[in-house]
Amino acid sequence: MSNHQEVSSNSEYYFNRELSWIAFNQRVLQEGLDSRTPLLERVKFFSIFSTNLDEFFMVRVAGTKKKITEEEEILTDDGITPEVQLQAVYKALLPLIQKQHQSFEYHLRHELKQANINILNYTDLDSKHHEYLKQYFYEKVFPVLTPLAVDPAHPFPYISNLSLNLAVVVQDQATQEKFFARVKVPHLLPRFVSIPTEPHTFVPLEQVISHNLEALFSGMSILAYYPFRITRDADLDIEEDEADDLISALQAELRKQKFGAVVRLEISAQTPVDIRTNLIKQLGLCEEDVYDIDGLVGLGDLMAIAFLPLPQYKDRPWQSVTHPILKENSSTSIFEIIRHQDLLFHHPYQSFTSSVQRFIEEAAVDPQVLAIKQTLYRTSGDSPIVHSLVRAAENGKQVAVLVELKARFDEANNILWARKLENAGVHVAYGIKNLKTHTKTALVVRQEGDRLVRYMHIGTGNYNPKTARFYSDLGLLTCREDIGADLTDLFNYLTGYSRQQNYRKLLVAPVGMRKRFIELIEREIQHQHAGHSAYMIIKMNSLVDPQIIALLYKASQAGVKIDLIVRGVCCLRPQVEGLSQNIRVMSVIGRFLEHSRIFYFSNGGQEQIFIGSADWMPRNLDTRVEVITPIEDHHLIQELKQILDITLADNRQAWDLQPDGTYTQRHPQEGEPELTSQKRFMCQARADFT
Repeated sequence: MSNHQEVSSNSEYYFNRELSWIAFNQRVLQEGLDSRTPLLERVKFFSIFSTNLDEFFMVRVAGTKKKITEEEEILTDDGITPEVQLQAVYKALLPLIQKQHQSFEYHLRHELKQANINILNYTDLDSKHHEYLKQYFYEKVFPVLTPLAVDPAHPFPYISNLSLNLAVVVQDQATQEKFFARVKVPHLLPRFVSIPTEPHTFVPLEQVISHNLEALFSGMSILAYYPFRITRDADLDIEEDEADDLISALQAELRKQKFGAVVRLEISAQTPVDIRTNLIKQLGLCEEDVYDIDGLVGLGDLMAIAFLPLPQYKDRPWQSVTHPILKENSSTSIFEIIRHQDLLFHHPYQSFTSSVQRFIEEAAVDPQVLAIKQTLYRTSGDSPIVHSLVRAAENGKQVAVLVELKARFDEANNILWARKLENAGVHVAYGIKNLKTHTKTALVVRQEGDRLVRYMHIGTGNYNPKTARFYSDLGLLTCREDIGADLTDLFNYLTGYSRQQNYRKLLVAPVGMRKRFIELIEREIQHQHAGHSAYMIIKMNSLVDPQIIALLYKASQAGVKIDLIVRGVCCLRPQVEGLSQNIRVMSVIGRFLEHSRIFYFSNGGQEQIFIGSADWMPRNLDTRVEVITPIEDHHLIQELKQILDITLADNRQAWDLQPDGTYTQRHPQEGEPELTSQKRFMCQARADFT
């Protein structure tokens, strides 16, 4: 295949995005199945697999179903209709979900028991424990339960998203008439009730409720009860062109979100046909939307078990270390340190708190700092970054913050922080109409003598100290004038009416990033044709964009060697003779979530490397504000190359994408040492970590 246009329009050269995501979540599940993973870490991966699926249904499956309802016959990049895609999703998910539940019920639960961690059924306990649980039920649970009858006088009740429920069948002891009722399992109470006399022994809350239902239905006989759980469409649909007040429009949409269409029903496999059929009908579902669960419904709640204080069954605790230069100069102003050299941080191996957070905290109280400008996409519930911005405003500094209200599932949290910042006198903007602001940037303006000096942070991850402990990200601190001028232009674009189109150093989406990446890939092709070194290493979360993928195929056909490190979705088909034989794709799934984006181009020996917030997806390149920055310090370029080399050499948590869309996990060859990239980064950061 040599015709570039033919490649870009040929659907067989693209993997389906949704099926690629399912393959990613399968890799997550495999970490939970892998006996090499510590026991409670396996429990954690089981939980993550389930919560990932929740979001997938709330957004991706819901979106596909919406297209079917609206009769949108737009084909996917791999050439299938929404109906065909939905069937393919169901077909791929069913065996995975069955595997997860069977593995939990028949293997992981048993291994937990061997470690004296017991998730027992109510019927496994003796009368003494039943008495305790009955008391627990009446004191802690009964007061918050609300049984809801379903009959001609009581319409089918509203069921909240991701709620665990009991479908209860009762019989009137006087008339022998049978009735159906629904009882919601309170999500604010622990899902797993601990038995005080038995360390690390738990009973599922729904079973505690089930065996005490007579308290809710006086005069009735309890005939049966069956757990079920629903998932609703949770994607927001905001018409920004019609919204006079974005916050008000978003709050209204969040209220509507609670009543989104039901897209999935998880139900006990023991549920009788009549109850099952009735639930399907009342919820507006079809048979394909139902997942019969053999065992506990809602394994996402296992995270509480994973958090048990039993270090012998977990990864060795990791405490981020302070960057060596900051450690050596702990009493020196961070601005003075940055004036002498650019600093690159690799989180969570190097501390976010002592670097990025320190940068903002010092700026807030430094009398020479005149202004702070920052983007906030997601931040933690009690963010020290936000507190510092408030303090800076109180100290009389000009503080401008771009809060992205539309950060999915953080919308309500971000509205609260936006209000808090506004009340403190911070200038809060909500970005550009119809664009999400996803860039991770901060700009500090400081008076130094008779001149103003700009200090910048540009990163790949959010300004969130909590996620910085388990997301693998990169960040640059610099005071380079050209980057400072670019960031000034960017913030004018974000907060005002600037229509800046050209930037000196930064790659900025949506105005020029796509064009610049195309030029960088084309340049490698030209170097290859000229007989020079041509090689690319690209590390990102997702690779979806058809235009970029077609260009990578073109580069491969020209002979350019390409290594792609893609954690999640990858729609490119590698290792196809005549198309992509020079492209290798790998994925790393480990204890830390790989989140950094690195773009390396050998450029005929004049290497260029970039980091930033954007993946190669249409939304990142065309409908989000993103920033990619070049790394120009020679030593930092070498650091990034080493990160890429170590990642590429991983033979423990790395997976190779095959031409048919499956992934093969790497294993050390005979006599070869096990190389886990994340462990090597920890060893580098702290010499005593083994």
